[in-house]
Amino acid sequence: MTVREFESEFRRLYVPLGMYALRLLGDVDTAEDMVQDSFMKVWQSVERGERIEAFSAFMYRTVRNTCLSYLRTRQEMLGDEFIPEVTDEDIDTSIRDARIWEAIDALPDRCREVFLMSKRDGLSQEEIAEELGISVKTVKNQMTKAFAKLREVLTGHHKPFFLPFL
Repeated sequence: MTVREFESEFRRLYVPLGMYALRLLGDVDTAEDMVQDSFMKVWQSVERGERIEAFSAFMYRTVRNTCLSYLRTRQEMLGDEFIPEVTDEDIDTSIRDARIWEAIDALPDRCREVFLMSKRDGLSQEEIAEELGISVKTVKNQMTKAFAKLREVLTGHHKPFFLPFL
């Protein structure tokens, strides 16, 4: 594996692996540290000349094992049975979650702020309007704009979609 190939895989897998680690650990900063540690371990293996087949699956197993080791050192777990093996569903879910968050991050600032206040924080349109000092109609317009842009980015057209964790 070349440096360029490794960098490409890093860019492709970093966010989905972060979402997976977050599900295991429940803490964003720790999850990010575990993913970075995992990539470092794998890079060191690559530098030693080890050949890695099925790189994506290997990275998910490495992140799982790194998270498990971390949790063991914190004495929050007793054994492997508390973190199930990585399944295709875990991988698909982490990729989907990463795409959703990347699409949300790409929204215009005000639009993203209104959308997250509604979906993440559970505020009503009236509460958002009051907190931001804007009209309820503006909140509705921003939500409509957010859904349209997210639908476009996530599906490539205007079919309905579901935001599973918001």
